[in-house]
Amino acid sequence: MREFVAIIRETEAQGCIPSRYDARTMLVVLIAALSGPARASLTAVDQRLRIQDAWELFGPELVADWPGHTAEWYLPQRFRDVADTAALRRQRDQLLADAEVVCITFPPPKRLVMRAPHLRFVHQLPAGVSNLTRSDVWGSSVPVTSGRGAGSTVPIAEWAVAGMLALLKDFPRAFSQRSRGELDRRAFRGRQVAGKTLGVIGLGGIGREVARLGHALGMRVVGTRRSEAPVEHVETLYRPSQLHEVLRQSDVVVVAAQLTAETHHLLDQPAFAALKAGALVINVARGELIDESAMIDALRSGQVGGVALDVYEGEFDHPPPPELLAFDNVIFTPHTSGHTEQPLAGALGIFRENL
Repeated sequence: MREFVAIIRETEAQGCIPSRYDARTMLVVLIAALSGPARASLTAVDQRLRIQDAWELFGPELVADWPGHTAEWYLPQRFRDVADTAALRRQRDQLLADAEVVCITFPPPKRLVMRAPHLRFVHQLPAGVSNLTRSDVWGSSVPVTSGRGAGSTVPIAEWAVAGMLALLKDFPRAFSQRSRGELDRRAFRGRQVAGKTLGVIGLGGIGREVARLGHALGMRVVGTRRSEAPVEHVETLYRPSQLHEVLRQSDVVVVAAQLTAETHHLLDQPAFAALKAGALVINVARGELIDESAMIDALRSGQVGGVALDVYEGEFDHPPPPELLAFDNVIFTPHTSGHTEQPLAGALGIFRENL
């Protein structure tokens, strides 16, 4: 991309680009909560960019588009307090009618491409583009870029390792005992981390960080990846079709794969049956990667020794299933594994580069 930009600038300097491009502007619509300095950094990319902050304008539409559970989790309360009007709808439609670039977060507008005839590309700040399956961006011919690889890979990997450590050291039992006002040391069954086998399903940005941290703890790391290129800290790399071989030898399995038609319910009943007895399962990717009914059966039988989940099936539509919440050896957080005090500048940097 940098080489491409350099060629364009050199061509401009030589006067080879028609003069009509010199005067025109490109409207960039921001349907995401970006700070003043972040917006200024976009404006600084090129004087021909017109940056329009439309986060508040689209608030009522996002609330109407998405289930109440999604709005409650991901949208500000003030959006739910604003009544939508015909005038606001006209403003949004006109803005998209002129837009050439749109930057979005989650949740996105469901009707975007159909209202933006001049749209050249969409940038999603979060990494997982499966967020867009309910939007008409999904399946359209409009190019989509995302924050994949530049966002919260380190904190999410830290969360996965924290969940693993908490389960191996029997922390959920400690929390349960404390809530009951008791402490019984005879019940604890802590396990050593070093020497265990860590299976990483999906060795992208997050998966590679999990592998690095697991290796630092003295774990043997194996994993699956579509590419056959070696991955640092991973002792043995398997193809996705060899998933069961990874499961058979793993004491801990971290799911960090992308959600696609091929990976839906990747961990199903046969997969849990192939899993090393008593192994732990950590999911920091998408809930739909795991067949929850099969996982609940595996928890009940003891085939799975514990689970840490930052996601679950249908999380944008409803609360987590009570059956999973009832297990003492299940850790749940509400899709917050990437939340830290550190600013997320990486995804915005990708957007600036593409602009």
